[in-house]
Amino acid sequence: MSHLSPTGIDILTNRRGFLTRSAAGLGSIALASLMARGSPALADSPHAARPAHRPGGAKNVIVVFCSGALSHVDTFDYKPELIRRHGEPLPGMERLVSFQGPNGALTRPLWRFRHRGQCGKMTSDLLPHIGALADDLCFLHALTNKSNTHGPAENVMNTGFAFDGFPSMGAWVNYALGSENEDLPAFVALEDPRGMPQSGPNNWANGFLPAAFQGTPFSSTKPIRHLKRPASLTASTDAAAREALRQLNETHAQRFPGDQALAARMASYELAARMQLSVPAVADLSTEPAHVHRLYGADSPNRVKAAFAKNCILARRLIERGVRFVQLFNGAYASGGAINWDGHSRLKEQYDVHGEILDQPVSGLLRDLKQRGLLETTLVVFATEFGRMPMFQAGTFGRDHNPHGFTCWLAGAGVRAPYSHGATDPFGFRASEKITSAHDFHATILHLLGLDHESLTVYHNGIERRLTDVHGHVIREVTA
Repeated sequence: MSHLSPTGIDILTNRRGFLTRSAAGLGSIALASLMARGSPALADSPHAARPAHRPGGAKNVIVVFCSGALSHVDTFDYKPELIRRHGEPLPGMERLVSFQGPNGALTRPLWRFRHRGQCGKMTSDLLPHIGALADDLCFLHALTNKSNTHGPAENVMNTGFAFDGFPSMGAWVNYALGSENEDLPAFVALEDPRGMPQSGPNNWANGFLPAAFQGTPFSSTKPIRHLKRPASLTASTDAAAREALRQLNETHAQRFPGDQALAARMASYELAARMQLSVPAVADLSTEPAHVHRLYGADSPNRVKAAFAKNCILARRLIERGVRFVQLFNGAYASGGAINWDGHSRLKEQYDVHGEILDQPVSGLLRDLKQRGLLETTLVVFATEFGRMPMFQAGTFGRDHNPHGFTCWLAGAGVRAPYSHGATDPFGFRASEKITSAHDFHATILHLLGLDHESLTVYHNGIERRLTDVHGHVIREVTA
């Protein structure tokens, strides 16, 4: 080995050094590849704000996601023919077998529909507060999903793919645009007070994007994990440890210049340190006046409604402080419909409970955003994984899964309202006019943020990956 340089000898004799140098080299190659392809993310400053592809109406996004599959025929998709043909079989589908088995006769909506707003949109009495804001809403009535199973269908609506492991919509937006606040996460997931959604962290995962772009889960009832200093550690000791870590990281960075993974990790630690002060401040809802708590229903004796309402207030406070993307979940996992919208057997009884929890807090959020001028730059997305059948399941008082046609809506920046796009058939069974895929839905949301869904890509495992896969068209009619 006498012909080798000291560095060469060190590499051959020091396995740890060899692995470290190899990892740094591969990281640099990967970074160079990303940068060469026009990556919008700078690995050494992942949280910095970045420009969109073009001017867009929206700067921020709030997604209200109803986990468990909210019934469109009982909320926003008015079907007079379904009412008239109540008790008859679905024409041409008299022996339809769906996700959980055979279906019975057509069943009219379980709540009365009424004209709402100046536009006269028909919505049901299950969600009257949201319905009252019909003039501000853009309904998409012909959405479809490629899966009829909750977990994969949630994945489709939040990541574009049925399988696990793909970046969530919030991660893509965070990757593209960064944040306007250096002290808070760019992407926050507010879990329902009753628990996680069916697909859990997949809904806010970074997938194959750098870890800096994943969502940070917390809520008004669930603080960020591992953020608070242990009681056994004094403030001075904690500060000294952080300073020592900073010096070690800087020394390592000097020794291995160009190690972008280290730079990103340092940025993450620094953000975590700042969050020890910023997160408790933003989560302290006691500073909100009583009239705001009343507007959202946060003063309700219904503890779950009050907790969800506080999540809605928290979503507004996060947006107000420059957080780019907020997911707000309504409904939890695997409950037989008891704590989510999966109304297979006792839909009326369960939805009466869930409707009260959802309705006033979401309408309060929209009203509050509007009166503060935040709705002019915030896109509000109301979504669910699929709809429900226009008939009861045989032998039950509930509706089965229906991925063939369902309703979501948009409000706020850049959105045409009041407006209804697409339609299901006369019974609400299948999308029939201006059929819309989840990829179209995502392409439109990105478009409203000033992002071209075909240009927002990352090269992964030999494929140029994007949120919309190789599909998707912007729904131009819904843009203002």
